[in-house]
Amino acid sequence: MKRFASFILFTILGWKMDTNFPTHIKKYVVIAAPHTSWVDFPIAILARMSSGIMIHYIGKDSLFKSPFGFFFRALGGTPVDRSKNNKLVDAIIDIFNSKTEFRLALSPEGTRKKVENWKTGFYFIAKGAKVPIVMVTLDFGNKQIKISEPYYLTDDMEKDFQVFRGFYRDIKGKNPELS
Repeated sequence: MKRFASFILFTILGWKMDTNFPTHIKKYVVIAAPHTSWVDFPIAILARMSSGIMIHYIGKDSLFKSPFGFFFRALGGTPVDRSKNNKLVDAIIDIFNSKTEFRLALSPEGTRKKVENWKTGFYFIAKGAKVPIVMVTLDFGNKQIKISEPYYLTDDMEKDFQVFRGFYRDIKGKNPELS
């Protein structure tokens, strides 16, 4: 599957990936941005598959209903009900703490629409689980996926968000007006 995904992503679609996901760390949160189109998902899945590393994700529960729910689960997805306050951050921290190996990808925007401020759940998940964050770009302008070294959070949230904003500066999504 790794070779097939690599062939599609790199040869057919013409994407480049500057490095691979860290393998020496067994637990981390991946934040992928900008998230501006449904096309982000298949590109991200192909990148993950070509890396050979399982990275889970969460998605709105409507994606996991029939007839395609089995497909999204098979790709490592877990449905979440975003209409309720269900202590999702705490539940995900518990998952991290219960496993010896777990990587979770999230979109910090929380939507494909243009947002002024990112949601902070990914930050509090990483903080609570005591795991680093790996930043990933989906740069459609250059057809390049850029993967950061693991970033270990400080006790200064504003400083950490400056690092995140710096990594994603000038990156354009599939729909640049939503980046």
